[in-house]
Amino acid sequence: MIHSLAGDIPEEGLIRQRPFRDPHHSASLPALVGGGHRVRPGEVSLAHLGVLFLDELPEFQRSVLESLRQPIETGRASVARANAHVTYPARFQMIAAMNPCRCGYLDDPAQACNRAPKCAVDYQSKISGPLFDRIDLHVEVPAVNPADLSLPPPAETSADIAARVDAARKVQKARYAGIEASNRPVRTNAEADGKLLESVAAPDSAGQALLAEAASRLRITARGYHRVLRVARTLADLDQSDGVTRLHIAEALSYRRIVPGRSAVLMGT
Repeated sequence: MIHSLAGDIPEEGLIRQRPFRDPHHSASLPALVGGGHRVRPGEVSLAHLGVLFLDELPEFQRSVLESLRQPIETGRASVARANAHVTYPARFQMIAAMNPCRCGYLDDPAQACNRAPKCAVDYQSKISGPLFDRIDLHVEVPAVNPADLSLPPPAETSADIAARVDAARKVQKARYAGIEASNRPVRTNAEADGKLLESVAAPDSAGQALLAEAASRLRITARGYHRVLRVARTLADLDQSDGVTRLHIAEALSYRRIVPGRSAVLMGT
């Protein structure tokens, strides 16, 4: 229905795969969030229940990036115009990629950036703190050594990883069966909030102590605190663990911070 409103419906009619949207960094705010004369859905809604991939994240306009904050938080994109006020669903998984700095050579010993570290600080500061706070996983990606390209594939294949993810999602589906929040069904840990999240993701005493200490020392916001719990609960599901332990909290905390000077992949829901 969303794609039909946008005039993006395939010839066969029904869409049978989760959407994957990758708009160019020159995309405007209406193109990303929705708008126009007829208030059509934007990329965040076209990616509903799928993936929104934003390559070269700092190259997007600052106002466009800031417009993502509300859809990421609420799972909805509200567009207000003089002739209409429309709300579209927008519960997507955002994956973004960025270079360490504008030239991309900050951590390259052969082509060192001559403005380091200011180049990285200036480039990454284009992304606001509140938007960073809504991103669950910050993963550093070092440059690939050309010699590594000829190595054999890893022992664990993508199919193996997909099977583990599918098993964890089935656990979450059973956990939240029949539970609703804000008049919508809860299906995954990403959709759990408030007392529900605190009940299903309550860590053991050691994990709670670590989380409290980290929240104080790292100045983690309330939003970040709950996002750590969600990630830790998902890590526990992947480990087939009934409870959230100190180990899961520690791993979830390790994803909360990005260090200037590395290429990165960012993931948020």
